[in-house]
Amino acid sequence: MIEPQDLRETTLERLIGEVQEFRDAGYRLVQIGATRTEGFEINYSFDRDLKFVNLKIKIADNSVEIPSISGVYWNAFLYENEIHDLFGLKIRNIKIDYRGTFYKVAKPAAFAEKPAAPAARKRAAKPVAGTEVSET
Repeated sequence: MIEPQDLRETTLERLIGEVQEFRDAGYRLVQIGATRTEGFEINYSFDRDLKFVNLKIKIADNSVEIPSISGVYWNAFLYENEIHDLFGLKIRNIKIDYRGTFYKVAKPAAFAEKPAAPAARKRAAKPVAGTEVSET
């Protein structure tokens, strides 16, 4: 059986209030994940009694400041520093702010780049040694 997924879209202005409502209702913060789309998408996942609820915000570009939820869920500082370092997103008022040094990275904000189109990825892909297919 597949459980229905509760995915709620919210705004930056409503984020802290909605997160506080989850905290007040006894939910725990499970994770915060980010992905690159046309802009960026951040998903906040919460759980209570094995019921998952996800809040989603969409960000147009990395110039937008996102409010930290570490004032509500202290452990969010880990996810927020990770998102800052890997995606280059600005998160304000993180309780413990590593200021871009949470991860040692070869390329700052490497995940901030727009993903290549499928055809471009295929052209850029190089065969792994020993996996070439001969056409005989």
